[in-house]
Amino acid sequence: MLSDNLDRHRLRGEQQLDLQHESLPAAGRGVYAISVAAELAGIGVQTLRLYEQHGLLAPARSAGGTRRYSGADLTRLARITTLTGEGVNLAAVARILELEDTVARLREQLRSTPQIPQHPPAADRS
Repeated sequence: MLSDNLDRHRLRGEQQLDLQHESLPAAGRGVYAISVAAELAGIGVQTLRLYEQHGLLAPARSAGGTRRYSGADLTRLARITTLTGEGVNLAAVARILELEDTVARLREQLRSTPQIPQHPPAADRS
């Protein structure tokens, strides 16, 4: 649903949002206001605030305290809406996201760890 809304969302009335476009902000940079993030996700602003209250999202804040959602937040929001749409309660969604974050972090550690060459046991050497 989120990707469908992103495809249809228009910027400045005419220019269509292109997710592959080079000029999009970095994934972690908070640029979307709460109303835009809610519209892109197809949910209400209050639902978005509820997700934040449950610790499912932590958007950046502007100097004035306004929530600013990033592309990464929108990706996470898409996962949340998928899970809740499948009937998963918010406590379970929080746990699922926590586990998915842990798995992603561990995979990244494995990728960045130098691999030690494996040698056959001494008894197998001829």
